[in-house]
Amino acid sequence: MIMRLFIIALFGTLLACNENASISGENGEEYALNDDAFGFVELEKASIGVEFNANTNVTGNSATQSKDAKIIKTADIEFESKDLEETYVRIRKLVASQRGSLQLDDTGKNYDQIYRRLTIRVPSENFQELVDGIGQGVSHFDTKKISEKDVGAEFVDLSARLKAKRKLEERYLQLLTKAKNVEEMLKIERELAQIREEIEAKQGRLNYLQNRVSLSTIDLRFYERIEPVEVAQLSFGGRIINALEGGWNGVLNFFVGMLYIWPFLLIGGVAFFLIRRYLRRSRTATPS
Repeated sequence: MIMRLFIIALFGTLLACNENASISGENGEEYALNDDAFGFVELEKASIGVEFNANTNVTGNSATQSKDAKIIKTADIEFESKDLEETYVRIRKLVASQRGSLQLDDTGKNYDQIYRRLTIRVPSENFQELVDGIGQGVSHFDTKKISEKDVGAEFVDLSARLKAKRKLEERYLQLLTKAKNVEEMLKIERELAQIREEIEAKQGRLNYLQNRVSLSTIDLRFYERIEPVEVAQLSFGGRIINALEGGWNGVLNFFVGMLYIWPFLLIGGVAFFLIRRYLRRSRTATPS
C-alpha cells in the first residue's frame, strides 16, 4: 500500500516538472514545451523573417527598376504665339541648351494664321526640363499631352530571346564543323541563315527601343494669327467676261487635243476614201 502511494506521488511530480520545463533557443530565448505555445512562437518568428526579407527585396527591386527603367517619353504641344519668329528663336536656344536636335522644321500659312511645326529629339533626362521651358510665358495651350510608355517587359523579353538565339547560332556553328557531307552542311547553313535573320530582327527592334528610350520626342506646333484674306466678289459683267474667256479657252484646248490624235484621223480619212472608191467600182462593174 505504501509502495503504491510512493509510485503515484513520484509520477505526479515528474508530470508537473514536464509541464513547466523549458528549452533555450539559438538566441537565448526560452520557449515553453507546450505544443500550442511553441508552435505560435515559432510561426511568429518565421513570419517576421519572411516579412523582413520581402521588404528588403522589394526595396532592392524598386531601386533597380528606377535605375534601369525603359520608359519612352513623348509630348504633343500646341499653342498660340504673339510673335512667331521670337518664339522660334527662343525654342531653338532652349533645344540647344538641353542637347536636343530638330528632326523636323516646317512652316506654313493657313487662312488666318502662320504656323511653325517642329519635331524635337532630346535626351530623356532633359525631357521634362525642356517641356517646362517651352511652356514658359504661354498662357493657354491648345494641346498639351505628355505620355510615358514602359517598354521594360518587351526589352527584357527581346534580350532573353536574342541571347537564346545567339547560343543556338553557336551550337549550329559547332555542328557545321562536324558535318559529314555537303547535304548536312547545306541543311545547317539554311538553319543558320534563318536564325541570323531572327537575330537581326530582334537586334533591330532592341536598337529602336533603346533609341526611343534614350531620346524623347516632342511634337510642337505654335502659330500666330493674321488678318484673314477676303476674296473679292466679282460683278455681273466680270462673271460674263470670265465665262467668255473660259469658253474660248475650252475651244483652244479642244483643237490642241485634236492635234494629239492627228495620225488616227489621217488613217481614218485614207481608209474612208479607199472604201468609198472600192464601192463605186463595184457598182460600176455590176451589170444592170
